[in-house]
Amino acid sequence: MNFFHSQETLNSMEWILRAIIAFFFLLIIAKVMGQRAISQLRLLDFAITLVLGNIIAHPLSDEQLGMKGSMITTIVLVVLYTGGLLVSLKSTRVDKFLDPSPFPLIKEGEIIYKGLKKARISIDHLLAELRKEKIEDVKKVALALWESDGKISIFLDTKYEALTPATYQMKIEPFDLPQTIIKEGKIDYSALQQLNLEERWLINTLQSLHQTEVHNVLLATIDSKNNIKTFLYS
Repeated sequence: MNFFHSQETLNSMEWILRAIIAFFFLLIIAKVMGQRAISQLRLLDFAITLVLGNIIAHPLSDEQLGMKGSMITTIVLVVLYTGGLLVSLKSTRVDKFLDPSPFPLIKEGEIIYKGLKKARISIDHLLAELRKEKIEDVKKVALALWESDGKISIFLDTKYEALTPATYQMKIEPFDLPQTIIKEGKIDYSALQQLNLEERWLINTLQSLHQTEVHNVLLATIDSKNNIKTFLYS
């Protein structure tokens, strides 16, 4: 375990062992911190991510730095991070500091310049975000909010929203998420068992519908009515 502590020099294997330990240590830390810190870089998340990256990176590039101190510091910071989240759940003031309320960038088709300045973004950036949502005209936007994680929530004016079956009070089939039963030429037997279907039935269905074998199927899905959709290797 000498590689774990500070050394004058490290051989190739000791560098590899340091990298392996750091990798799995960071996986554990990410698991403890939870999905929010990974998917949403809010104020507290950004700060902890920035600091942890620097702390862990140095022992992986400098043999004179041991890993023990970095790991202890990381654990302390994660405890503080978790504590900050718990406090924010109970304290409105702390929650507003760490997770500020959204503010408008566009309202009723008009750009709020004060909002742009507060978010520190340009009009070009705002227009680019609108284009990503397939919105070509600012006047079509009823409300655009700058969220605390740096993303923009956009709501169209009702007269520009797409028509849906609900608009005409139409009765439609409920949502049905198909299950994958074949992927890359291999049958998912657990999915078949869950659907109370047999392998022979699947093979016969493929033969009758597509005249093909399982190993020729890139992807096959099945819905609640046992309708199969297949995608063959091209």
